[in-house]
Amino acid sequence: MFSRFMPREGQFFTLFNSHADEIVAGAKALVVLMQAVGKDASATAKATADIDEIETRADKLNHDVMALMHSTFITPLDRDEIHQLISHMDDVLDTIQDVAETVSLYDIVEVTEDALRIAELSLSCAESVRAAVVLLSNMDNGREILRICHEIDGFESDADRVLRKALSGLFREEPDVRVVLKMKGVYELLESVTDRCKDVAKILESVVLENS
Repeated sequence: MFSRFMPREGQFFTLFNSHADEIVAGAKALVVLMQAVGKDASATAKATADIDEIETRADKLNHDVMALMHSTFITPLDRDEIHQLISHMDDVLDTIQDVAETVSLYDIVEVTEDALRIAELSLSCAESVRAAVVLLSNMDNGREILRICHEIDGFESDADRVLRKALSGLFREEPDVRVVLKMKGVYELLESVTDRCKDVAKILESVVLENS
């Protein structure tokens, strides 16, 4: 157990915060992508390229955290907590990149309002992840972190409801089986972004409950 003001060995919290910034940037690019598909080819290509660049930067931050963890004698969080937190944060951007790659691979030419709505909920989740992560260095913020984690859970539930609605409409109304299969994959990956944010929230909750 450590004091309510966590020590700041190394640059752990700076790296966490930088990674959280990249998560928000990736989620914003995802919304831009969903808005551009089928309407603006250059904007679609740029958003896809932006997501790739963001994921690469975040991946380096992940590696930096791991390297710092193995070179620091006393860490501000349990080593397993550090590993799980940064790994789950990285999963968010990996999933965003998966969405962008799938849109390109499947040659998606039209995006529905439901897909855009899930992307927007993913951005809300990402912004909440960042809001919680930046509070992590001080356990006096524990109550607020838990509140934000509950907020993330709500966004994920909203995305799940939109997913079910979208799939129901897809199966009932779309006559082209190929389109059904393609859009089902896109919808499910989009919703998975919010699932990965919820995974981060669970780790943050665990850190707070263990160390407050």
